[in-house]
Parts: sequence; C-alpha cells; structure tokens
Amino acid sequence: MDTESLVEVLEAAGLSPYQADAYVTLLDLGAASATNVADASDVPGPRIYDVLESLEDRGYVETFEQAALQVRAHSPSKVLEDLRGKATRLERAAEEVEKRWDQPELAAGDASIVTRFRTVITRAKSFIAEANHQILLSATVENLERLRPAIEDAADRGVSVRVSVHTDDDRTALDVDRFAECCTEIRHRPLPAPFVALADRRRACFAHPPDSYDRYGVLVNDRTHTYVFYWYFLTCLWEPWEQIHRPDDGYPIEYFDVRHLVRDLREIDWRENPVRLRVEGYHTDTGEACQIEGLVTDIRVPFETEATNGFELSGQVTVDLDIDGEHMSIGGWGAIVEDVEGTRLTVIG
Repeated sequence: MDTESLVEVLEAAGLSPYQADAYVTLLDLGAASATNVADASDVPGPRIYDVLESLEDRGYVETFEQAALQVRAHSPSKVLEDLRGKATRLERAAEEVEKRWDQPELAAGDASIVTRFRTVITRAKSFIAEANHQILLSATVENLERLRPAIEDAADRGVSVRVSVHTDDDRTALDVDRFAECCTEIRHRPLPAPFVALADRRRACFAHPPDSYDRYGVLVNDRTHTYVFYWYFLTCLWEPWEQIHRPDDGYPIEYFDVRHLVRDLREIDWRENPVRLRVEGYHTDTGEACQIEGLVTDIRVPFETEATNGFELSGQVTVDLDIDGEHMSIGGWGAIVEDVEGTRLTVIG
C-alpha cells in the first residue's frame, strides 16, 4: 500500500487528515523533531504541535525533550487495536446490510420478492421453527437435508410434516427411512419442481427450480396468498404422485385436508362403520382455536362420482359431527359456512 492510500485508510478509521499525515510521516522518519515532521508532511508549522499532542492523547505517538521537542511513533499495538476493532465493526455492518437486503422482514400481510435461493431456504427454516400445526414441503433430497434439523425439531413438537420429494427422474434412489421418523407422509415426484414450504396455512416460501429461466423467490406472510400456494402444492406437487411413506399402524390416521378425509370415509363406508374424529382448528365465527371430538354423522360433497380424478378436490366439502348430542360442521382451509375450519383431522377409531 502506498503512502497516500495508507493516509486515506487512517482517515477512514477516524484520524483527521493532519493526524493521519503526521503519523505516517513519523512511521517513515522514526524519531524526529516537531519541525522536521512539519517539513516532511503537509501539516502547517503552526498546527504541528496541536496535531502531535492529539496523537499522543490517542496513544499513537510519544514526545520527549532534547534540544528541541522530539516525537516518535509509539508501539503500534494501540493503532492496530483501533484499526482491527473498526474493521470488525465494518465487517459486521456489511453482513447486516447484506442480511437486511437479502432477508426483508415480513410483517403480517406482507409478500416479498428475493433474488437468492439462500434467502428462501433460510426463511423456510425460520417458518418451520415457528410452526405449531402443519408443514408442507416440496424439495429435493439435498434441500431436505439442509432443513432436516428444523424438521426434526418440528416433529418433536407434534407438528405434522408432509413432504413431496422431487427428483430429476424415477431412477433416483430415495432413502425413505432417513426421513420417515420426522415426516408424517412422503410422496415422490420424479420430475423437477419448485421449492415450496408452507407453515400453518399462513406462511409460504417459493423458489423456481435451479435450471429455470426465472430465478427468484417469493416469501409470504399472508393467509390469502399462502392459500394460492397451497392449491398449487396440492394439485401439482402432492395429489398426483406416489405415496412412498405413511405410517400403517392402524388408528389414529391423520389428514391435513378435509377432502382426503372424505375420500377415505367414502371408501370405508362410514355409515356402516362409525368413525370417531378429532379435529384441531378454529371457530369460523370467532377465529379462536379449538379441539373437538365426535362421531361422523354426514359428509357433504359437490360431486356424485366415486372416481378420484382430482375434481373432487374443488368446491365445498363438509363433515358433520355429533359431539355429545350437539351438531358441528367441519370444513377445510378457508372454511366460511362451516362451524370449524379443521387444520388437523385425526380418525381415532
């Protein structure tokens, strides 16, 4: 680094132009008289004594008397401490600028566009860490590994975790057992797909596949927008693909959507085989959380066919319960006309 650049750096570190100039001059001269320092630098003669005194107060130089006032650079430890301390603060400031630019805060009702997948995966980790009920994921095996600690912690809290694993083709071997303990259900899509993470029906992360022409991510903290991502997940990333893991230990059987529950109820002929259902969700009139349990007394669907061709996923689907003689209707995500919006539906017998 040349002298001019060193002076500029010292100025940036907090020295005045005269202080920086005088200090660098002293580093070159060693011990010198005050007048010699003034002559060798751009510091005016009348100012040199004030400048040297201020440097001495900072611990950068020391003065001593001979025939005339002499000055020399002090041990550089104090200078190095100051410079390294400022460097550390500048580095932290740079990291904070990058973080705030890269990971905008999401207030309720917000949506943000980001440019880095790292931001999307980091925000997905935080959404998973804060989830209380349900997580839906579409991810590669590699990204599942990155999220694995957060997923395991969520499963330990009792959060339902369902994952659609996407691979480039159907020849890719999947180690299902590695994720079986922390995932309620796993499906395999043998096609590239976007990264999607949905938490508690309110927060969503989305990113295009790595080889996509569009390379951006979307972060959402809003129930309505998350609902759109949910339907994309349900119809494109979940419903059509093979189920490769789900506990098969009899009851209880857990569902994350009332439509899947109704489809299975029709298959087992619920009228001939009474079904007891536990529902976690929210009262639609007050928004208050609730947990109820009762016998299924009716199911209401907008379709007549028994075929499972995907169309039965749309429209109003309702399950009626008898709870100790009291009737209560259960709907799915976004329920309005039913009594309860069910977020976790568990057949317990």
